[in-house]
Amino acid sequence: MVHFTTEEKAAVASLWAKVNVEVVGGESLARLPIFCPWIQRFCDSFGNLCTESAIMGNPKVKAHSRKVLNSFGNAIKHMDPENLRVSSGHLCALFFHPGFCALLGNMILIVLATHFSKEFTPQMQAA
Repeated sequence: MVHFTTEEKAAVASLWAKVNVEVVGGESLARLPIFCPWIQRFCDSFGNLCTESAIMGNPKVKAHSRKVLNSFGNAIKHMDPENLRVSSGHLCALFFHPGFCALLGNMILIVLATHFSKEFTPQMQAA
C-alpha cells in the first residue's frame, strides 16, 4: 500500500491541476501502440493505427485517452491509501491487459517531463 506525505500529495495535485488532459492524454496513450506495436492487436476497434501520424491523429485514441486521464485525475483527488487502491483498480479496468497500466504510467511520466520539464523534478517524479 502506498502512503503519501502531505507534501507529496500537494505536489502531485499542484502539477496535475496544470495538466491539459486532452493533450497529455492523447500523447501518452498514442505512444503505446507506437513504441509497443504488439499492443495494436488489442486496439482493433480504434481503426487506423498503421502509422505514427495515423495513431497521433486518431479520434478514438484521443477520446479514450481523455477517459483514462480523467480517471487518473479522480484518483489524484483521492490519494488516501484506501481510496487510491480502489481508484487504481478502476483505472486498470479501462485497459485490455493489466500490463498496460505500467506501460501507460511510463508514457505519462515521459509526457509530463516533456511538458513540465522545470517543475518535473526527481522529487516530483518519485511522488
